[in-house]
Amino acid sequence: MAKSETSGPKVSGWMDFLSGLVERHPRAFIRLGDFETRMARERIAEIRVERPIYVTGLARSGSTMLLELLATHPDVATHRYRDFPAVMTPFAWNWFTDHAASGEAPAEERAHKDRILVTPESPEAFEEVIWMAFFAGLHDPAASAVLDRATAHPEFERFYREHIAKLLVLRGGRRYLAKGNYNVTRLSYLQKLFPGARFLVPVRDPVWHIASLMKQHRLFVEAGKADPRITRHLSRTGHFEFGLERRAIGLGDSQAPEIMRLWAEGQDVEGWARYWAALYGHVADKLDADPTLAAATRIVPYERLCADPAREMAAIAGHCGLQGGNLPTLAAERISEPSYYQPDFTPEALRMIAAITEESAARLARHAGETPARTEPRVAAMA
Repeated sequence: MAKSETSGPKVSGWMDFLSGLVERHPRAFIRLGDFETRMARERIAEIRVERPIYVTGLARSGSTMLLELLATHPDVATHRYRDFPAVMTPFAWNWFTDHAASGEAPAEERAHKDRILVTPESPEAFEEVIWMAFFAGLHDPAASAVLDRATAHPEFERFYREHIAKLLVLRGGRRYLAKGNYNVTRLSYLQKLFPGARFLVPVRDPVWHIASLMKQHRLFVEAGKADPRITRHLSRTGHFEFGLERRAIGLGDSQAPEIMRLWAEGQDVEGWARYWAALYGHVADKLDADPTLAAATRIVPYERLCADPAREMAAIAGHCGLQGGNLPTLAAERISEPSYYQPDFTPEALRMIAAITEESAARLARHAGETPARTEPRVAAMA
């Protein structure tokens, strides 16, 4: 998605048209992906998908910066902006874009207006396009989006493994890296598919996190009202976190519908606080119940990453089994406190956020190896 300083994010006409085809005809593009796999059988025959790395959590938690830093490691391969909209045929689409490109695109601040500069070669979260093609109703707040060890979908699992293998060949990597906010409800299923997988769950102080979420939602609502293609693009890429199609992730209980009601009634602060507590409470439930999953998962506190980026990134690299590279140095160079917005909550709103999120925050703090404690919120880390 391009961005204009004067009119906000933009989606080109050709992107809107082609992504619409993918959205309306997912089975056709799955078949194209399968055809591409058959044509590339010899190229991927020896590829084994082992120890993939997943960055997942609530949006605006620092997941993009983690993705961008980890993507610099020579062992990893990930989706890039250039892979959309024909995500399911990476060989064919990248061949086309290589030949159709008119030159190197300059880096631009992404549509979120958060100082992160991107080009078509920048890593991005696009695997949700594949999940949506195979699993109906994933983004229905009234239904459960939780996939666990009991989940079985042989067609998806084959396609997904083959897709990752093609991406590893295409990018010359040995480890697959993916950022996907919605994978937070699929941790157990992903570990079932890939027992050696490693998971990174960034988490941010809820006050500052909610302020960032509200800012982004306002930005994309305004953009969507100005240009309907913006809303369509968000939906087609599997981003329902913000904008006119904002939806809470269904956890199989009444929480998501209640959050949707609060948002619809304009009670955004309470809605986001309950969403924060529900989603991270779900993560804590999974880690408490499954020691194997807990051992494969590292909670990444936003504030701790900002306070000592080199040390925290070294620990992250160790958890993921990424040897060599210069991730700690890059983290120290790139991570800084945000300076482009400030929360403006009333004392009553601050007390409400604390009351709603305190339990989930304390449970995650324990998994992060920190002492559960409520402190005065502060700006600390990347937005």
